[in-house]
Amino acid sequence: MTSPGADPRSLIGRDRAHLWHPFTQHGTEADPLAVESALGSVLTLEDGRELIDAISSWWACLHGHSHPRIVAAMTEQVGKLDHVLFAGATHAPAVELAERLVACTPAGLSRVFFSDNGSTAVEVALKMVIQSWLQRGEGRRRVFVALEGGYHGDTFGAMAAGDPDPYFLPFEPLLFEVCRVPPRGEALREALDGLGERAAGVVLEPLVQGAGGMRMQAPAFLREVRAACDDTGLPWIADEVMCGFGRTGSLFACDRAGVAPDLLCLAKGLTGGAFPLSVTMATEPVFETFVSTDRLRAFFHGHTFTANPVGCAVALASLSICEEERTPQRLDAIGRRIEGALRGSLESCPGVSDLRRTGGIVAVDLAVPSGECAGYASSLAPRLRALAIERGVLLRPLGNVLYAMPPASTSEDQCDRIAEVMAELARAAAE
Repeated sequence: MTSPGADPRSLIGRDRAHLWHPFTQHGTEADPLAVESALGSVLTLEDGRELIDAISSWWACLHGHSHPRIVAAMTEQVGKLDHVLFAGATHAPAVELAERLVACTPAGLSRVFFSDNGSTAVEVALKMVIQSWLQRGEGRRRVFVALEGGYHGDTFGAMAAGDPDPYFLPFEPLLFEVCRVPPRGEALREALDGLGERAAGVVLEPLVQGAGGMRMQAPAFLREVRAACDDTGLPWIADEVMCGFGRTGSLFACDRAGVAPDLLCLAKGLTGGAFPLSVTMATEPVFETFVSTDRLRAFFHGHTFTANPVGCAVALASLSICEEERTPQRLDAIGRRIEGALRGSLESCPGVSDLRRTGGIVAVDLAVPSGECAGYASSLAPRLRALAIERGVLLRPLGNVLYAMPPASTSEDQCDRIAEVMAELARAAAE
């Protein structure tokens, strides 16, 4: 609950007077953290307290806050070319970034479309697929198959692709039709067979469903997805907004299964979490359906800051860091250390189930209080978040799902502290 006596001249007081925070119930939640600076894996608050950023500030901070190479790239580029429209113009940072992304992503993704956030990257992919079917004369193909519990962002197309419960129920009547299945190959094939010529494609988060509760899949499931799409001639959209750039222990989640999607959505770690930039990558056959002498067959999507040069320069620096500092391997080692410490600590803890890990992402389910249902609305989340902050760690449970996803800068001592606090929270939840 907000503190009634906050000085209106303080940062919190001024924030309270004007700001509307995301995913925040202002009628019940505590005042926000007044963050003054950040370095590596540590946030420094206005009052001098320090917090280990165990969730990479909403899964974005990849290498650690204020990485010197990213700061240098941003500073240099903003003094050279800060912004130019991308319709009818181009620039070196965008071209070089596209070339490098094509070289390092799964095979066949030859085209790069820039936007500014993960939700938009997914929105772009959905629109590309729908318009490509229309331009092939198959306008009936409008229904996507997605996973139960999926989350793809907060714009309307992305909301439709995600599971409306719990985030989007007020908007459900306005969302287009989507068929949702559990992450099983036979369920996917059954859905595609049932839709027949109405099926537009498949959209899912590979290996880890983030906001849905860090639900994890085996790489074999992605191979089943690829096979099902190949057999039906349908495109697969892989939403790697969260898990791209090493979070799963490989540069991309699809790499762990040895498969390539038809469209790939990337954001968050694309710039190391330091600048709002995203891309939707597509295969050449998808791109070719838009190439025509008819101007109205073009892809009419874009925004003011498409392919912003500063963002592209930062992304190039982040990619170099991924390669040279072996970011996927570092994140995997971080996740392994946290998981190992938790397995020992939680062995006899009541109310704990399904401790799991994929790369640098570690999660565990906690029993909910009597009379509550499991899920995002559980009262555990704000209580455990406050306890974690008191103990010097920033954690933001997804309802009764406690998870960690720290940046690659996290030290072994910081890993141990994260695991220690997570174990304390699990025990507190069981009381």
